[in-house]
Amino acid sequence: MGDDYLARIGKLIRDARQHRGWTQSQLAEALGTSQSAVNRIERGNQNISLEMIARIGEALDSEIVSLGYAGPMHLRVVGGRRLSGSIDVKTSKNACVALLCATLLNSGRTTLRRVARIEEVYRILEVLNSIGVRTRWINDGNDLEIVPPARLELDAMDTDAARRTRSVIMFLGPLMHRTDRFRIPYAGGCDLGTRTVQPHMTALRHFGLDVTATSGMYHARVAPSVAPRRPIVLTERGDTVTENALLAAARHDGVTVIRNASSNYMVQDLCFFLEELGVRVDGIGTTTLTVHGVAEIDRDVDYAPSEDPVEAMSLLAAAVVTESELTIRRVPVEFLEIELAVLEEMGLDHERSAEYPADNGRTRLIDLTVRPSKLRSPIDKIHPMPFPGLNIDNVPFFAAIAATAQGSTLIHDWVYDNRAIYLTELTRLGANVKLLDPHRVLVEGPTRWRTAEMMCPPALRPAVVTLLAMLAAEGTSVLRNVYVINRGYEELAERLNSIGAQIETFRDI
Repeated sequence: MGDDYLARIGKLIRDARQHRGWTQSQLAEALGTSQSAVNRIERGNQNISLEMIARIGEALDSEIVSLGYAGPMHLRVVGGRRLSGSIDVKTSKNACVALLCATLLNSGRTTLRRVARIEEVYRILEVLNSIGVRTRWINDGNDLEIVPPARLELDAMDTDAARRTRSVIMFLGPLMHRTDRFRIPYAGGCDLGTRTVQPHMTALRHFGLDVTATSGMYHARVAPSVAPRRPIVLTERGDTVTENALLAAARHDGVTVIRNASSNYMVQDLCFFLEELGVRVDGIGTTTLTVHGVAEIDRDVDYAPSEDPVEAMSLLAAAVVTESELTIRRVPVEFLEIELAVLEEMGLDHERSAEYPADNGRTRLIDLTVRPSKLRSPIDKIHPMPFPGLNIDNVPFFAAIAATAQGSTLIHDWVYDNRAIYLTELTRLGANVKLLDPHRVLVEGPTRWRTAEMMCPPALRPAVVTLLAMLAAEGTSVLRNVYVINRGYEELAERLNSIGAQIETFRDI
């Protein structure tokens, strides 16, 4: 192999190792070689055989470093088993990606605790690394350290990684404080139909950002003299729209009022983080945020994002559909109160611990024990609303829950164009789900679940709902190409196995 190939392979190996959270010594131990040999490989200073490349790919469980094309990951699920014991909720995926984008505001070192080890985070890290930001996993891979360069290399941005995540749209807010011209690719992620970026552009125009879209890229220009002259009224109470406005306001040297703001969990975590950076935010948890921005931010900060209420809902739904008794620890209850109230009316037998604070010191947590219950359909339809209403991302889990309940449940997913359609995939597993229109499904229960082999739906939450239904079906099911689940959940199969599930990960040969 030539020196150029060795250097490129070495970089791929280094990136895969860092994503796994391993040191060079840990990889060396797995390979039965020395740390100095791994160091030489990663620097491109040692010849490496195809056999060694394959061994490294296997050790790191990485599609980046593999012999040939490893192919997509699949799950083989042996269902009909009861779950038991207890499981902790991981940190919020949506908070973590927002905080990673927010680190671009800071010239100092940022340490984020217990960051979700998921594909969405990896994609953002790949983009950050490509523009010169140094990141490394520390404390046995639990925490993440981020150090920005004095000057970002925006022309070197990894556009392939950026296109695989919707979160890259949140680079607009912080980057406009770094340069007066830049470009980012169109946002990707789940297939949820048309989701306009116009609300982002409308909000950021108040700070002098002008964006034109051509050839798959957003071309941004910033007029530094432009500043908000009146309160910014968001045309959509969206989470990422609010976060982008907050990121723009944080380094605007003045006071910015944002109205019709989302007060959802990830927005609150971002506000708490901005306060650690020295940016005062009034009205956290309400729909009017007043941001006291600062022109420069250079602080070494240490922050722990709170737990993920959507993952908590996923685990709760897993217990319900498998008729299990399960304790879910570290549940951010203030973002699940409506869901729990609805489930209580449906007949859910559960018990809550006393509240205690999350590691951010602000979010309220409980431990929740769910017991097997005879559920009945709710009187009203299931539909999302902005916080403090029923969370948009929790709506799909009610399809699986409603399928176990006695009676008819109408689910109205009015936010996304296509997501309700994916819920009809549950019919292949025995559920009675009728599509009324692109946004509404009627679920008749109870269900006698059956096994199936099927492709993973291309949207994150319906994909997990399908997996949960497979847990309930006696026998062996196969869910193919589960990348979308890995985008939003850290080692979900392994963690479900720890509480009694039987899920095997495999790839096609």
